[in-house]
Amino acid sequence: MPGSSSAENASESASASSVGSLLSTVHGPRDLDRLGREELVRLAREIRDFLIESVTRTGGHLGPNLGVVELSLALHRVFDSPRDTIIWDTGHQSYVHKIITGRHDFSKLKQEGGISGYPSRTESEHDVVENSHASTALSYADGIAKAYQVRGQTDRRVVAVIGDGALTGGMAWEALNNIACAKDRPVVIVVNDNERSYAPTIGGLAEHLSTLRATQGYEKFLSWGKGTLSRTPVVGAAIYDTLHGMKKGIKDIVAPQGMFEDLGLKYIGPIDGHDVTAVEAALRRAKGFRGPVIVHCITRKGEGYQPALDDEADHFHGIGVINPETGLPFQIAGPSWTDAFADEMVKIGNERSDVVGITAAMMIPVGLHKFAKAYPDRIYDVGIAEQHAATSAAGLAFGGLHPVVAVYATFLNRCFDQVLMDCALHRAAVTFVLDRAGITGDDGASHNGMWDMSILQVVPGLRIAAPRDAAQVRAQLREAVDVHDGPTVVRYSKGAVGPEIEAVDRVDGVDLLRAPANPDVLIVTAGPMAVQGLQAAELLAAEGIEATVVDPRWVKPVNPVLVELARGHRAVVTVEDNGRVGGVGAAISQALQDSGVTRPVRVLGIPQEFLDHGKRAAILERIGLSAQGVAAAARAALS
Repeated sequence: MPGSSSAENASESASASSVGSLLSTVHGPRDLDRLGREELVRLAREIRDFLIESVTRTGGHLGPNLGVVELSLALHRVFDSPRDTIIWDTGHQSYVHKIITGRHDFSKLKQEGGISGYPSRTESEHDVVENSHASTALSYADGIAKAYQVRGQTDRRVVAVIGDGALTGGMAWEALNNIACAKDRPVVIVVNDNERSYAPTIGGLAEHLSTLRATQGYEKFLSWGKGTLSRTPVVGAAIYDTLHGMKKGIKDIVAPQGMFEDLGLKYIGPIDGHDVTAVEAALRRAKGFRGPVIVHCITRKGEGYQPALDDEADHFHGIGVINPETGLPFQIAGPSWTDAFADEMVKIGNERSDVVGITAAMMIPVGLHKFAKAYPDRIYDVGIAEQHAATSAAGLAFGGLHPVVAVYATFLNRCFDQVLMDCALHRAAVTFVLDRAGITGDDGASHNGMWDMSILQVVPGLRIAAPRDAAQVRAQLREAVDVHDGPTVVRYSKGAVGPEIEAVDRVDGVDLLRAPANPDVLIVTAGPMAVQGLQAAELLAAEGIEATVVDPRWVKPVNPVLVELARGHRAVVTVEDNGRVGGVGAAISQALQDSGVTRPVRVLGIPQEFLDHGKRAAILERIGLSAQGVAAAARAALS
């Protein structure tokens, strides 16, 4: 009937308005206290709608946050943040936490002037750990809990939320070993188990958690026993108490989580992570325990958004701007630096059976998935364990293979000792491929790959290649895997790769990109900074200043050709997408000094500071790594 239809529409409209108003009333965690179960379910649905609408407009970590909505609500209902400390590992699953703690403006997520994609102490007192390097939260939790104990603050709780993928990192187990030692120091460890970090979690721990997910009989059995036996006159309660006292044996049969309990950690779970009441009840039990306890929650990455659930690769772990209706990008991006590496690795693998690939839980992000599909017996995903990846690679090299270890540049920091002492000391033929080197921008300070060319300068016998375009990625990757007497590094940028830059000449491995007859200044560019170097040369030429622009290709060790070229110029400018301290420019300046070449040198690079998130181009402009900045440095050097 027309009248009924109109009434139904009016009801739906009112309902939508009501739903829309619920989230707007949540400005802090204590605003959740007044909500009943149905309102919490409605709020969870509204938060998911908000995330889908917001993150598809800006890009960001959508899938992980859709999976922790109920878990985040329960955490903030049970614990009193910020007096109780909640730590997220990794921080990309903290969007719901941000919303609950009053940060509703996601219009500039991961953009300059907007909120960070990770917890940030500058944003809120509810945020504790700013970095996004996995497997660190438990060590933070251990230290904070010890501090509270020493200060006599026994009413404060420490909660660490750690993804199952992060538990593949050795640092997490070092922390667990220490946390378990203090039976009277309360630390709540929430394992957010969605079977994934980026891709499906692998390894022995993953198999163990899989067993727990598949055998949830213990909690159901105990619940049945309590309900049924409590109604049995006289003997019911006694029988239940006996069974409850036998829980360790029963658990070993129906839910073999003994690994945690053998460490001395109380274990609660597995819990349906999308049942807010069940999660809240489990957390309250954990809060009441006076020692370390693990709450094991089963969640689904991308929950509530079908396009994310249907994405088998990573359930929309990290997305760009997409159509929220279809989950598809509005624009198809051009080939990326990673694509160039991925395709060339497959070709190299076809030609050389000794080449193998290693990654640390980032098969797709670093581009090894194509190699894995083509050569499944020659690929190793070691989990979030960069240290192990590097030393295992040294072992593979000793065994006669040539491993290619592909990681983000920022994560190489975590295995420096292994690169130095296990690979370089033993002259192991290992190639490290560093994706997202230099300024990455959107993910902020913890993801900028601005340290590698500095920390690696001190490693004897190691060679570093910095390709300027896709053609050089392919060429220099091949050159790297041909090296048999020491480790090599190939590092490149994030995002779409630009047009290829042809050299006008090559002198002993150094590419001359611009070579005027009567040059004034030598501009030495590393990797993609060749673009800015060439643009600066054009600006200078318009002023009557001629610049030679060169790409060393291999930036460590310093090629002697650069020293000889410097002799023929009045000044030298070096440009790199890396920290200024101890980087390529510093090494070139030292080489000139050692050779007695006294020319003014201007070293351009990233300042040694933690840079806020923003677009790469804007950050480069701000720190002087633009064409105008390079030209200004050249003028200053000549003057």
